[in-house]
Amino acid sequence: MNDLKKNIIEELKKINYPEFNRDIISFGILKDLVIEENKIKVLLNLKTNNDSHKQIIKDSILNLLSKNYDFLDISVDFIKEVEENPGNSLTNIKNIIAIASCKGGVGKSTVALNLACELSKNYKVGLLDLDIYGPSLPTMIKNYEQPKLVDNNLIPFEKYGMEFMSFGFINNDNKSTIWRGPMVARMTQQFFDNVNWSDLDFLLIDLPPGTGDIQLTLVQKIALTGAIIVTTPQDLSLIDVQKGSDMFRKVNVPIIGVVENMSNYSFRGQISGIKDFSSINLFFEDQKINIDNKGHFETSMSIFSGKGGAEESERLGVPLLGKLNIDTHLSFCSDNGTPYVFEDINTHNMKQFCNISKKIID
Repeated sequence: MNDLKKNIIEELKKINYPEFNRDIISFGILKDLVIEENKIKVLLNLKTNNDSHKQIIKDSILNLLSKNYDFLDISVDFIKEVEENPGNSLTNIKNIIAIASCKGGVGKSTVALNLACELSKNYKVGLLDLDIYGPSLPTMIKNYEQPKLVDNNLIPFEKYGMEFMSFGFINNDNKSTIWRGPMVARMTQQFFDNVNWSDLDFLLIDLPPGTGDIQLTLVQKIALTGAIIVTTPQDLSLIDVQKGSDMFRKVNVPIIGVVENMSNYSFRGQISGIKDFSSINLFFEDQKINIDNKGHFETSMSIFSGKGGAEESERLGVPLLGKLNIDTHLSFCSDNGTPYVFEDINTHNMKQFCNISKKIID
């Protein structure tokens, strides 16, 4: 009987989850395989509201098994698994938003932290850094302490009136992490089940690049409010970003909008030695630059030639939430553990973060 069960499971590995190049066994949806006398009962725990996906999987299983086990009565049933630890579910969090991009190096972590900080000015906010291989959050908020453990639950680190959790808080010796997919999935699941978040209005999740085990575990286990896609104005970036966007659409996660990072290069200056700036005209590349009454000015210039955020937002039919410029002060803040949006400055990026957060709320 055990051999029969093993053989059937091997057969089921031939079936891919709809629209993914990954089989249903590694996807973790097989809850049980019951073999009784002349019956095979396949029990699936599929956390999706997509009925067509359920039907495709069911039909594929029946068609496959009936070829080799036509002498048995085969049935496929979907069950709803009861949470093992319901007290640690994320039902106490009103909105869970993924900050994502299949492409690395587009500034997801910078966007995630500063959006979280901007939202925290009026709401209770948490930020979860899910990049197991290269966590950025410890550096960006300058915390390398290990989180406290109470009743087998991790207690989020508190700073700036917010709650933070990152794998980097646990693996804080900067050693490289070499883990296979199943270990990554289990660690990701622990961050969902065993972190004692307070009652939050928003939990932002900073995702690593790609569409691998972390992303799949997330969309399987958590009811996301939506995802924000981060890209840069480069065709090379956009090609990968589209893969990440399409993954969320396939699993029915709403895409809130697109943020274009590194849109232009911002530079600021001040004109001195003049008392009245009302008669001063300053131009850069045929564009007039506004000067305030103290001689301060800010302008930008294009660096990349791609279409970036506008093209992706149009393709997805979602808003372009904002366009952030390359800003040396933003980079300085990220490296020194001081969130940019808490600075007392009036810049293009400051206005953009404010506007993006308002659009998220709306």
